[in-house]
Amino acid sequence: MAERILGKTLATVSLSVALASVTVKSSGCCSIPACRNSFLSCGFHLNSNIMSSSNGAKENSHNKARTSPYPGSKVQRSQVPNEKVGWFVEWQDYNPVEYTAVSVLAGPRWADPQISESNFFPKFNEKDGHVERKSQNGLYEIENGRPRNPAGRTGLIGRGLLGRWGPNHAADPIITRWKRDRSGNKITHPVSGKNILQFVAIKRKDCGEWAIPGGMVDPGEKISTTLKREFGEEALNSLQKSSAEKRELEEQLHKLFSQEHLVIYKGYVDDPRNTDNAWMETEAVNYHDETDEKTEAKSV
Repeated sequence: MAERILGKTLATVSLSVALASVTVKSSGCCSIPACRNSFLSCGFHLNSNIMSSSNGAKENSHNKARTSPYPGSKVQRSQVPNEKVGWFVEWQDYNPVEYTAVSVLAGPRWADPQISESNFFPKFNEKDGHVERKSQNGLYEIENGRPRNPAGRTGLIGRGLLGRWGPNHAADPIITRWKRDRSGNKITHPVSGKNILQFVAIKRKDCGEWAIPGGMVDPGEKISTTLKREFGEEALNSLQKSSAEKRELEEQLHKLFSQEHLVIYKGYVDDPRNTDNAWMETEAVNYHDETDEKTEAKSV
């Protein structure tokens, strides 16, 4: 059963809603490590508010990208009122703060150079070598050589903690099963009468919030590879297992991630690390274990 895979690190969270109606959104934490620029460090939670258009943001869908202080710093964003989030609203006095974290400026492999560097010629809105610079939400504007956040103003320019100018792509596996009784029968919710759907979540040590185990898409990597890798690393803690245990786990993950799946959401994410020039996007994919057979494993 799933609990035998999850051990003490994970939990199965129950829902009595139709999976197809669920979308996702990020949620901020108290601290954000920059060593791997992990998307998961912000938490990824179920929510129904997403970006509404390329010119502005739906109410309550572009809030975390305007919060201060900026994660991992004391930097205060310029305040952006709701009515001036959209780029289509003229705002001549808009004066965003510029900030890019020292960890990003140090030039790790997952980060772009500064726009001003003479040997950097990014190809925005297209595949740039192994780096995907296309947005899930369509074409984005380029202003003064910098990409412009399609959801609107954030009160901060530069890249903050994000490595890429423009979209920073992540992937989030949503692993589900039906809640069952000891006899294997599906359990229904006493009020809605619907079958109860469970999904895998992890509890973050840095902020104490529950999150979906996901991470950044490496350059040239397929989304399916990221989904499988991140679930193994973040959720099942595979990096701390013996070689034999890793091989067994790999077989189990291969069965789980080789089955039919459903893309729940792909596009812009309201993330506290977003800036006017760099933002998070994700593809959240559901892998459902109808019988529990694919998630059955020895205790970890």
